[in-house]
Amino acid sequence: MDSEEEMYDESEEEEVSDDDHNMVMEPEVSSTTATYDSQDETYPHEVLSPEMIVQHMIDCIKDVNTIVELPATITRILLNHFKWDKEKLIEKYYDGDQEKLFAEAHIISPSRRGQASGSSNQVSVSSTTRSTRSRAAATGRSADCEICFSTLPTTVMTGLECGHLFCEQCWSMYLTSKILHEGISETISCPAHVCGILVDDATVMRLVRDQRVRLKYQHLITNSFVECNRLLRWCPAADCGRAIRVNYVDSKPVTCTCGHRFCFSCAESWHDPVKCFWLKKWVKKCDDDSETSNWIAANTKECPKCQVTIEKDGGCNHMICRNQSCKADFCWVCLGPWEPHGSSWAALQRYLHYCNRYMNHMQSLKFEHKLYAKIKAKMEEMQKHNMSWIEVQFLKKAVDVLCQCRQTLMFTYVFAFYLKKNNQSIIFEDNQRDLEQATEQLSEYLERDITSDILIDIKQKVQDKFRYCDTRRSVLLAHVHEGYEKELWEYQGSL
Repeated sequence: MDSEEEMYDESEEEEVSDDDHNMVMEPEVSSTTATYDSQDETYPHEVLSPEMIVQHMIDCIKDVNTIVELPATITRILLNHFKWDKEKLIEKYYDGDQEKLFAEAHIISPSRRGQASGSSNQVSVSSTTRSTRSRAAATGRSADCEICFSTLPTTVMTGLECGHLFCEQCWSMYLTSKILHEGISETISCPAHVCGILVDDATVMRLVRDQRVRLKYQHLITNSFVECNRLLRWCPAADCGRAIRVNYVDSKPVTCTCGHRFCFSCAESWHDPVKCFWLKKWVKKCDDDSETSNWIAANTKECPKCQVTIEKDGGCNHMICRNQSCKADFCWVCLGPWEPHGSSWAALQRYLHYCNRYMNHMQSLKFEHKLYAKIKAKMEEMQKHNMSWIEVQFLKKAVDVLCQCRQTLMFTYVFAFYLKKNNQSIIFEDNQRDLEQATEQLSEYLERDITSDILIDIKQKVQDKFRYCDTRRSVLLAHVHEGYEKELWEYQGSL
């Protein structure tokens, strides 16, 4: 990407070589803008294209540099150390212990470099390597590379402010290995074994000539910027490459320009009414219990005591081995002793009840997404029977509502699984049941073949049903949110 060829926009009073200018990144700002649906407007967010992400990173560095007046690449390392929390960095910078700050960030303190700080946009990002080389030249015309141990002219030797010198060929090989093979960018340290001082972006861009490696480095830096910044999150949709920017972190829905809608806090598909904590717990439980669920489908097992093969021919999971010398009394599911399994079997059956409904709605949602193509054909068919384009839009709206209801219902079963029974949970289950029945009826209407003789009838039924579904979904969610606000819900946290 040519627009990412140069790392940061800054200049210096002293002469800067052409190589140094290659470090300045001048992104082309995309015209991509955020789009929200009505439910996302209460949580403002901005969609950033890859170019906009780079520009945002540069702007963050410049904002800090107007205060701390440091080289841009050093500021970038400090910001990364504080996970791009500008306020926290500035607070720590002026708390009186800057030496400790730079040591913790693995940077040589500017006060130890003997350089004037100057303006934030007038400090050369390559001055560190030039000053090190100058000191080496002053002591002699040659030096030993600490990697290959070759004695070489100081004109081909370079290093960081720590003073460790290496030939440029070894530097290039070392940086290439770190970037390409290890996927490291922001934590590349001096090659000296006991050093630990971080390599700044300017040094990387000056010593690495391979365009492929330089581009990979820039992408790694950008990726780190997004992943470390609590106010940014990558869109989880496949092959999207955009990020979402917010003003504050919350478990609220955000919508990318690619159309994917997800929870900013956990990056899962938007999961109202269940909270992130319980969804995470549910996903882990499903993963942990997947083998248990598979066991139920098995036809034969071996007796845990005598290893004779037993075939299950009924629904009961309380097994007694028919081997006269064994007579083991065990559970078909886990093969453990049956005596303590009364409650655990009931718990497993309860889990499977909610899991099956969760998975069924998930599967139906996938089919519903495919329904858009089928509905498009139906809309074209209806226009052939003297209906305008505007008049047939009710079908698309119906599928939109259907998909929203499926997704909400899917997560209501996660929410319900962890609820304790009380009066509010009974109201919730009634709302859930009502929405589920209406959703199934709407799905059935949309699956019908539309013919000219039933156009008016089917249109009225679909409109009435999707409006009802939309209303009942709103009622269900409003009740859950009221329960959150008033702390009406009680949870079975041990599940």
